[in-house]
Amino acid sequence: MIDMKKYIEVSMGSFMISHGYDQNNKEIEERVVVEGFSKKLVAVDRIKSVSERYILTDYLDGRWIYWEYLESYDEVKQMLTEV
Repeated sequence: MIDMKKYIEVSMGSFMISHGYDQNNKEIEERVVVEGFSKKLVAVDRIKSVSERYILTDYLDGRWIYWEYLESYDEVKQMLTEV
């Protein structure tokens, strides 16, 4: 049996990239603001957490991205339980 990656389709908008921490242990953040939302397929194994405002995913080189999303928390929760 082939192990297939599981995805959910979510409407993503603006996001914030966490680049790590500075010498004072302050998080280094890069905020990217976009107009509107666009549908994206997100690999479930990249999702670290979901809040009412953000989906936190991992990124390149140990970075994390906090994505704003359009669907409700309950809709995203349901998608994840169906995977």
